[in-house]
Amino acid sequence: MLKDKILRRETGIITYGMTPPKETHSLEKMAEISHKQCERLQKLQIDGLILYDVQEESDRIDQDRPFPYLQTVDPTTYSKTYLSKLHIPKIIYRCVGKYTEEQLAEWIQADLEEERFSVFVGASSSKQDVQMGLPEAYALSRKLNDNLTLGAVVIPERHMKKDDEHLRMINKIASGSRFFISQATYNVEASKNFLSDYYYHCKENKLDMVPILMNIAPCGSTKTLEFMKWLGISIPKWLENDLKYSHDVLDKSVSVSQQIFEEIFEFGLEKGIPIGCSVESVSTRKVEIEASIQLVHEIKAMMAKKMRSSFVF
Repeated sequence: MLKDKILRRETGIITYGMTPPKETHSLEKMAEISHKQCERLQKLQIDGLILYDVQEESDRIDQDRPFPYLQTVDPTTYSKTYLSKLHIPKIIYRCVGKYTEEQLAEWIQADLEEERFSVFVGASSSKQDVQMGLPEAYALSRKLNDNLTLGAVVIPERHMKKDDEHLRMINKIASGSRFFISQATYNVEASKNFLSDYYYHCKENKLDMVPILMNIAPCGSTKTLEFMKWLGISIPKWLENDLKYSHDVLDKSVSVSQQIFEEIFEFGLEKGIPIGCSVESVSTRKVEIEASIQLVHEIKAMMAKKMRSSFVF
């Protein structure tokens, strides 16, 4: 179903994203964590589950990381070993710069008969040492595995500075990307500006628009807020102030996230841009994870209602 929705360039695709547990956990702890995750996710009726491939990003920014970097279990390993009972398509992130050509080729060619999904991620900064760049990774995938449906990352906030995010997307589509997932979205203007340029460029050049899953992530504390900023997520000053001084940071961020996504989704519907949603929790706190799960239900219902209204109209 997920592949069909992507290839048909459908609006309303919904996914949930999470980072695999720390590599240092015991096997018993890993089993306990994955069991709870499976229980939560089985009830969600999502189109796909995103598993992130984490990389150390200290060379991207001079500020100290709010939370220490800890190596996590490889997302493919975690999916196969601990989430095999979860019958949801898995979208595996791959930070391609970490791998040699041989390592990435081996991963791409694994399970050739299976329908697989991946998002290739490039270097976090120009200072980062990489063994392989995105263009080479895309070329390798096209050559070795037709059953690997590729996606890519899009950063609307980068459009504010360079005004070319839509062109980066077009290049990635030409290289084989069939869908995009954004960085966590808290800036409506940046997202709408980027989407507008993407829409009009595709219209003028008679190009089909591919699905873009706008990512939203609840923020449950000032510590999480600082971590999101460290990750490069653009949070307008007025919103940062509202969250910091709110009596309930989590409730406020959930409410704002819904409003932001709804505005972006309506903008996409009006122009025929296939917008979907990816929800995640950047925190491992139970209360923030549960808020993100509830957010999936609410976003899914909102999109269905908006799409019905649009169709009737």
